Amino acid sequence: MSDLPRKAVTRTAKLAALPLGFAGRATWGLGKRIGGKSAEIVGRELQQRTAEQLFKVLGELKGGAMKFGQAMSVFESALPEEIAGPYRAALTKLQEAAPPMPTRTVHTVLAERLGEQWRELFLEFEEKPAAAASIGQVHRAVWHDGRKVAVKVQYPGAGEALLSDLTQLSRFARLLGPLIPGMDIKPLISELRDRVSEELDYELEAQAQREHAAEFADDPDVVVPDVVHQADQVLVTEWIDGTPLSEVIADGTEEQRDRAGQLLARFLFSGPARTGLLHADPHPGNFRLLPPEKEGGAWRLGVLDFGTVDRLPGGLPRTIGESLRMTLAGDAEAVYALLCEDGFVKESIDLDPDAVLDYLLPIIEPAQADEFTFTRAWMRGQAARIADPRSPAHQLGKQLNLPPAYLLIHRVTLSTIGVLCQLDATVRLRHELEQWVPGFLPAAAEDLAELENLTVLETGEPEDEEDEQPAEA
Repeated sequence: MSDLPRKAVTRTAKLAALPLGFAGRATWGLGKRIGGKSAEIVGRELQQRTAEQLFKVLGELKGGAMKFGQAMSVFESALPEEIAGPYRAALTKLQEAAPPMPTRTVHTVLAERLGEQWRELFLEFEEKPAAAASIGQVHRAVWHDGRKVAVKVQYPGAGEALLSDLTQLSRFARLLGPLIPGMDIKPLISELRDRVSEELDYELEAQAQREHAAEFADDPDVVVPDVVHQADQVLVTEWIDGTPLSEVIADGTEEQRDRAGQLLARFLFSGPARTGLLHADPHPGNFRLLPPEKEGGAWRLGVLDFGTVDRLPGGLPRTIGESLRMTLAGDAEAVYALLCEDGFVKESIDLDPDAVLDYLLPIIEPAQADEFTFTRAWMRGQAARIADPRSPAHQLGKQLNLPPAYLLIHRVTLSTIGVLCQLDATVRLRHELEQWVPGFLPAAAEDLAELENLTVLETGEPEDEEDEQPAEA
């Protein structure tokens, strides 16, 4: 029996203690207010204490608790600095590490899935894991043909732990609301639950990774390690060295942070157009910044973990590009008509098109300029605007609807923006939207951009090198 099920009672007890702690702090906060402290100050103190307990519990658990923590960690940019600062290290730890499973458990899984003679498949196998995540851990090894590989071993019982944790967390999701302003926690947990079976299926993951590896094989910007071998609960892929994005966030140079941000945005928007798949787990632990292959070359982005993808055979929905373009053009009536047509505004609701435009414009500010610097301060401003019950943006946001087909796209986009704000990166986002998002450009310009993309993909060089240079700086 694995460690995860054996500790089920302990796990449940730790998670169940969270709402009790919240209730205790609410009583404490009421006492503070009666004692004369302002609601705003008391609210901040409550938020800080809530963050402290939540991150402590999530950091001690694997399974769904850690998965939820990783998903939330990309939104720390929305937290006030006095709260985000002390817990940034704890959140980064969730992205990169977790207590490893015992060596004997790893050996048992490998023997069951690869055969009793599994060691013959490897010239070398490091017993100490190189990384650990919510449902498995990774070991460095050398495959029998001499290739350096990453061996991902799934925790036995990971599925049960994921579902149990997420069920427990969903019961008190509303209590977590104040932690990340402007974000509804319950749909996030529901969506994570819906994806559990896919993430546990290493055959599906191997298929998605192979498709990305084939498409990006000769790409000058993005590196996807190929799949070497796959079995139930074991996935062997090529090893790539590089600096984890969490380290770039903490200690990277301005050049590294800008380059990482540009490539992250490029991968997010180009992936669906090129593969029909959207990498749907964009937390920093899944990306590496790789040094240039030759002197004078550019840094590249290594992409890991394809366990969660959204299948978009036609690329990103055209509605996204068209609504962005119309919003930037200030065409309130056209934007509103498109949102109604695609289900973002329910038939029973009647909204003012100009008010909808006013709501959307600040959100898409990064696409208005040729380049935009993503900062935590900008993210906090957006979160506060949408979260404040007194603001028109909050009231209007509650009346908008998010169609199911857009749920995962919405979360991935928000998560990516969160990472860009952590990087404090200056990014030419509009350039990526023009290149890769259907409908963002008018039809004639879109055809021209498609021809330019084909040229770049075939030759590895843009037609106009002078125009491309600023993105690489």
